[in-house]
Amino acid sequence: MSERAIVIRGAREHNLKNISLDIPRGRLVVFTGLSGSGKSSLAFDTIYAEGQRRYVESLSSYARQFLGLMEKPDVDYIEGLSPAISIEQKITHRNPRSTVGTVTEIYDYLRLLFARVGVPHCHICGKKISSLSLDQIVENLLVHPEGTKIQILAPLVRGRKGEHVEHLESARSKGFVRARIDGEVRGLEEDIRLEKNKAHTIEVVVDRLVVKDGIRGRLAESVETALEIADGLVTAVIEAKGGAVEERLMSSKLSCAECGVSIPELTPRMFSFNSPYGACRKCDGLGFIMEFDPERIISDPKRSLYEGVFEVWGKTGSYWYLEQIRNLERAYGFDGRTPWKDLPKRIQNLILYGSEGKKKNNQATRQNADYRFSREFEGVIPNLHRRYLETKSDDMRAWMEGFMSNAPCDACGGRRLRPESLAVRVAGWTIDRFTALSIGEACDVFNDLKLTETERIIAARIVKEIESRLRFLADVGIDYITLDRPAGTLSGGESQRIRLATQIGASLTGVLYVLDEPSIGLHQRDNRRLLATLKRLRDQGNTVIVVEHDEETIREADYVVDLGPGAGLQAGSGS
Repeated sequence: MSERAIVIRGAREHNLKNISLDIPRGRLVVFTGLSGSGKSSLAFDTIYAEGQRRYVESLSSYARQFLGLMEKPDVDYIEGLSPAISIEQKITHRNPRSTVGTVTEIYDYLRLLFARVGVPHCHICGKKISSLSLDQIVENLLVHPEGTKIQILAPLVRGRKGEHVEHLESARSKGFVRARIDGEVRGLEEDIRLEKNKAHTIEVVVDRLVVKDGIRGRLAESVETALEIADGLVTAVIEAKGGAVEERLMSSKLSCAECGVSIPELTPRMFSFNSPYGACRKCDGLGFIMEFDPERIISDPKRSLYEGVFEVWGKTGSYWYLEQIRNLERAYGFDGRTPWKDLPKRIQNLILYGSEGKKKNNQATRQNADYRFSREFEGVIPNLHRRYLETKSDDMRAWMEGFMSNAPCDACGGRRLRPESLAVRVAGWTIDRFTALSIGEACDVFNDLKLTETERIIAARIVKEIESRLRFLADVGIDYITLDRPAGTLSGGESQRIRLATQIGASLTGVLYVLDEPSIGLHQRDNRRLLATLKRLRDQGNTVIVVEHDEETIREADYVVDLGPGAGLQAGSGS
């Protein structure tokens, strides 16, 4: 038995015919043969499966209960296995939040880069943001009309997990009597116990006042107190006479003097669309919203309203449906028996989206009684949207989602982040512009990134990590893919090559890698780059087993295992 070989005796998994062979370790090994000859059965279902099973068995019983039992492959004996990693052609990322940037962790480094050397700009006027002075904050609050109620809050904790006992005790010791905790104002004399594993926001209520003559001194003192205890931040809750409430977070460190826009200290989570502090408020960081689609709602444009052009309105013979049509006919002067496609556009929009506040006299007849009333027509789509939000039935919600489609978020334009985050720049680039680049373009940009001397010192290690990961992705032939591309849209081969590039970046040694036809879909030029990548993985001290048909890959291998001689019943023998 060789210490430098993987020794296999009596492999019979699936269609393997009692195969025995020695595979050299630390080499590039290709398994080839006809489709159905047993290549994958030997590589994945025997070698990789046994490596995984042994790794799981080496864990504690506590860890094993979460991983479950793994079946032993049908083989008499295997020796010389290393920890195994399988890189198959599977699309493993179904989460709509996953992108090429997040899967490869490049986006995590971009978030860190923007948090460390990003230059904030106002998302309204585009000017560079600077800090607000105490007088400027007071002036921004005093522009509100007399009678406006203002609460001055000092944000001590913003979205951090923990019980935060020390912050509450500190507020009590300083004489404060109230705090807004997770949106609820509570007295500090209460026995407040927060859940340790939940994110909390704690804002001390410094003062509550009404805008009027002579209030400037008190307001300035309250704002100064809030800035002092909250490290330069103050939250103003502004309630107008009509009851409209506005909240403004202002900073003595980062604010636009002209527009009054303030942002907190730049942190990586501010650039994360998976965090409520960075994600677009409307789409929650998805980049799209589900909206009711007129094309899905209209079953057949050749049908009329009476013939049931709207399936979501239920049966055409129902009293409610018929009365809706009759009321619309009387109020707006059209014939409900006209095919939908022949109705005027004005009438179509009215029926789909409602009368937008305009009221018309309507008449309803039921059980020999006449009712006259004046009201606006809600519209098919607004009605569906309201019912979708109000229903508590999962079945009803699933049924209604069949009439919806994804549309780019009109708040963020599909860019997923809040406007404050999208306005931060590094060398003139915003983070969404970086992620919209292809991997090849991003490599060129980072090679020529113009940073100041101070920024270069701060960001040196971050930029180096981003450049190396981009280079690995380009080397495996996927330099045409953009960083913001959803991971679920990748082909099996693209997904496999991304995982391969990630493994190269990990720089592991002594590992057994098993790959499934990584050359599929590649141009010959890119295939040579892929082969260079596989050899680099081997040269790091790993064993690389590749299931492959490509002639160039077979010729470049250190060791070839040919399965056959045929497929199916004639398969399972090796040479």
